[in-house]
Amino acid sequence: MFKLLGKAHRVKPGPRAALTILLSAIPLTAAVPAHAAGDLLIAPTRVILDSPRGTEVILNNIGDEEATYRVTLELRRMNDQGKLEDVNPESITEKEKAALTAVRYAPRRVTLPPNQPQSIRIGIQPDAALPDGEYRAHMLFRAIPKTPPADVSGNTTEGFRIQITPIYGISIPVIVRKGNLEATATLSNVRFGMDEEGPTLELDLNRSGDRSLFGEIHVSKPGIPAPVSVTKGIAAYPEIARRTVSIPITPQLAVQLRGEVIISYYEAPEAGGGLISQVRSILP
Repeated sequence: MFKLLGKAHRVKPGPRAALTILLSAIPLTAAVPAHAAGDLLIAPTRVILDSPRGTEVILNNIGDEEATYRVTLELRRMNDQGKLEDVNPESITEKEKAALTAVRYAPRRVTLPPNQPQSIRIGIQPDAALPDGEYRAHMLFRAIPKTPPADVSGNTTEGFRIQITPIYGISIPVIVRKGNLEATATLSNVRFGMDEEGPTLELDLNRSGDRSLFGEIHVSKPGIPAPVSVTKGIAAYPEIARRTVSIPITPQLAVQLRGEVIISYYEAPEAGGGLISQVRSILP
């Protein structure tokens, strides 16, 4: 999740392509997804804690100057459009409170020289009374802006000067799972749509069970071996039973998709890549 000045922004096709080029130039372990915002690169982009062993997230400053980042936990909920929204403090549930206390991590502030990696250790706070279930918080890595140097020239004739400094941050889900949890999904209502950027392919992802789902949507045409579209990072969290998946497509691809299509929802490759659900549909 990319954040700028505390607001979430959709990544448009152009920046997504630029990000792919950027990541390909950075040596990372294969099959480990990474996020970048500003000059901060993070891998992995999703943490699952289901044992006392714990794990770590690697931060890397890909800029030219030293940078300091603050690490915090926040709560976010998914809506029926698949977007994550901040949780009003007055509406926090007991399960969400438990998520904040179940996750332990260190350090909580890091200063990174250029091209210098730093690990954040993440684990589970032992609590035998914690009921079985899935608990989720979002770990936010926010840049701390440098204090600009004071003007010691004594020149006050120009009046006040306002300097706006953008504050970048990345948040990743940290999920605690306790007990034997299961989830299933079905896909339905495949249709064409339109947003402010152009045509889309839309469908409903229906989730059931006591844990989240995460994977990739593959769009295929009968008789063509390779998918014509692959969309990664499609999640469905336990607070929703159904969400809309909206996939940006080109006008040329919209024409190609007319007729029968096969929509498949697969686990992410790092989770095994198994098929979760599949549906065939006719597009007019």
